[in-house]
Amino acid sequence: MEEILVSVVMPAYNCERYIEKAIQSVLAQAVSLELVIIDDNSNDGTSDVIRPFLQDERVIYVHNLENLGVAKSRNKGMELARGKYIAFLDADDYWTEDKLLKQVRLMEEHQAVLSSTGRELMDQDGKLSGKIIGIPETISYKELLKGNVLNTSGVMVLSQVAKRYPMEQEKLHEDYIMWLSILKDYDMAYGINEPLLKYRVMKGSKSGNKLKSAAMTFGVYRYMGLNLFQSFYYFCFYAVGGLRKYF
Repeated sequence: MEEILVSVVMPAYNCERYIEKAIQSVLAQAVSLELVIIDDNSNDGTSDVIRPFLQDERVIYVHNLENLGVAKSRNKGMELARGKYIAFLDADDYWTEDKLLKQVRLMEEHQAVLSSTGRELMDQDGKLSGKIIGIPETISYKELLKGNVLNTSGVMVLSQVAKRYPMEQEKLHEDYIMWLSILKDYDMAYGINEPLLKYRVMKGSKSGNKLKSAAMTFGVYRYMGLNLFQSFYYFCFYAVGGLRKYF
């Protein structure tokens, strides 16, 4: 097997309806990769859908003996990752075929530790909405505090960096905390303002429940050490950005 450039970490829980499309989109990428699927003790047919793909030597399958949650499952996948870069993809999303190649080129050009892409929203049934959520070409720590423009399924992180910042606080936005923690120590994240990610909006998800997501975002600010004034200041940016994003 050739040297692995990207390790794709895919947590999976009761996603038999969606995961085939996600896996196919990973294996269609034009870079050397491995796909680390962490099945978080699903009790539907998820494992049956995954099984045929295990014939591909690039696919690594781990079945949790108990439900650990998405953050710990991603951390488990990161620990197993052997690639220079780690990319995340949730099992209900998928990528365009050129996503990883474009992102690797961007990372190499800027010697970046963190990057992400734009995305197009789709409904639960996979119908694309035409609604594109873009991303700035550069994102600093202070800019990221104004709103999490780095969607997890679009993110790529230098592997040696990712492993130093495991996802924590799943009751908040564990991914947002990871990106902020990285950018506190590194200068910049980079974005590809193209909808290379097709993102499924699920009813009842943390991102789909706007009030719950807002409360969790405020909790992130406090967790990151911001005082109340700073938290309210950045929360105002977050609230306005949320209205622009979805309405």
